[in-house]
Amino acid sequence: MQILVKNRKAQFNYEILEKFEAGIQLLGCEVKSIKAGNVSLDGAIVQFYDNELYLINAFIPAWQPANAPANYKPDRSRKLLLHQKEIDYLRGKMKAERLMLIPLTVYLKKNKIKLELGLVRSRKKIDKREIIRKRETQRELERKLKNY
Repeated sequence: MQILVKNRKAQFNYEILEKFEAGIQLLGCEVKSIKAGNVSLDGAIVQFYDNELYLINAFIPAWQPANAPANYKPDRSRKLLLHQKEIDYLRGKMKAERLMLIPLTVYLKKNKIKLELGLVRSRKKIDKREIIRKRETQRELERKLKNY
């Protein structure tokens, strides 16, 4: 499994409860661009439309803009491919517990591009401060141990 892109802010801003693997419906110029690492998941979310999941606001530029289709939009919505049981499960969890779906990573698996989704709950500002505090104390301990 080769990781192409990670959504680093997702782990800080959200509490990840469960992870799921999904395929993505892409155009040819998008596949080459993703394999080159030209993807941005900042601000991207996953939403339901007509009992299907779509990746929204993920920025994937065309590999060669001159050869891209005339009406190509880099931030268009892309359909996600999951089993129907998984889709039903996610829909139920999102409605009952007021959770969100966020893209976490884009990676290659057996030469196919996959997207790791996270079923997440938003973190409050207090929780974020606590995480920063823990990280800083851990760094200080490591520095002190390194010097001795």
